[in-house]
Amino acid sequence: MSAASGSGSGTPPLYDGPVVDAHHHVWDPRNNRYPWLRPEVSIPFRYGDYSSIKRPYLPDDYRRDAAEQNIRATVYMEAEWDPEDPIGETRFVTALAEEHGLPDAMVAQAWLHHPDVAAVLAAQARFPLVRSVRHKPGGASSPDAAAAGERTLMSDDRWQQGYALLEAHGLHFDLQTPWWNLHEAEHLARDFPRTRIILNHTGLPADRSEPALRAWHRAMSALAEHANVAVKMSGLGRPDHPWTPEDNRWIVRETVAMFGPQRAMFASNFPVDGLCATLPTIFNGFRAIVEDLPAEDQHQLFHRTAEAIYRLDPV
Repeated sequence: MSAASGSGSGTPPLYDGPVVDAHHHVWDPRNNRYPWLRPEVSIPFRYGDYSSIKRPYLPDDYRRDAAEQNIRATVYMEAEWDPEDPIGETRFVTALAEEHGLPDAMVAQAWLHHPDVAAVLAAQARFPLVRSVRHKPGGASSPDAAAAGERTLMSDDRWQQGYALLEAHGLHFDLQTPWWNLHEAEHLARDFPRTRIILNHTGLPADRSEPALRAWHRAMSALAEHANVAVKMSGLGRPDHPWTPEDNRWIVRETVAMFGPQRAMFASNFPVDGLCATLPTIFNGFRAIVEDLPAEDQHQLFHRTAEAIYRLDPV
C-alpha cells in the first residue's frame, strides 16, 4: 500500500502516508452525455490526440490505476457533461459513490452566467458530495492576447453575479485557466474574500521556456498573496515528453514555496493525464520531488490540505 523507499544511502524514504487524490474523473461515454468524448468529436486538446480516453472510466478502473498508492479518498472533478443537464452529472457521480465508495467529494458543473444559475447552485449544494463548482471561463488563449486586453468571463458582470451566490451555499470555486489570466482571478479573490478559489493544474505552465516560466511565476506569486486561494499541483504532463521529477521539480517546489503546504495539494487528473504517464509515475514523482521537505509538509501536500479544503472525513 505504500510508495517505494528512497534508494540511495542516506536518502530519506519517500512519503508512504495516506493520500487524497484531489482531482480525478470517472465517466461513461456510452451514455452520450459528454460532447467532447463522442467518437466523431475532436477538440483542440493540450495533450494532442485524446481518442484513447474516449472509453468508460469507472471507479474500478481508477482503483486499478491507483493500486499501491495508499489513496484513501478522492475528489471528483466535473467532466464537461452536457451543459443542458448539470444536475444529471451530479446524480450519476452520487450513484457511483453509493455503489463503489468512490469518490468522497465532488466538484460539480455550474454555468455562472446562465439565467438559471441560482437554481442550479441551490440544487448542487443539496447533494452531500458537492463541495465546489467549476466553470472554465474561456478568454485569452495566449499571453499576448491577454496583454492586448482579451478577458475571460471572470471579468463579466453577469458571471460575477453568479459567482457571488457561491458564498451563501458554502461552495468553493475550482478555477481552470492559464496563468496569463490569473490577474482576473486576483480581482475575484479580492472582491469575494469569503469564497475559496482552488486553482487547477498549477496554472497550466505548458511552455517551459525561461521567459514563460518567469511570467508564470510572477502571475502565481501575485495570486498566492490572497489567502482565500489554494492550488492543485496536477496536469503537468506535456505531449511527447515523459513525466519525470526532473521536468516538474522546479514548478512544484516554487508552487509550494509561494502558497505554502497548507494551500497546496497533489492530484492525478486521471484518466486525462494517463495520456502522459501512469498514475504511480505521477504520484511517485511528486514523492521524489518533495522527499527532503519536513514530514509535516509532506502530509499536508499529500492529504491534509485536500482533506481540509474539501471537508473530507479524516483519512
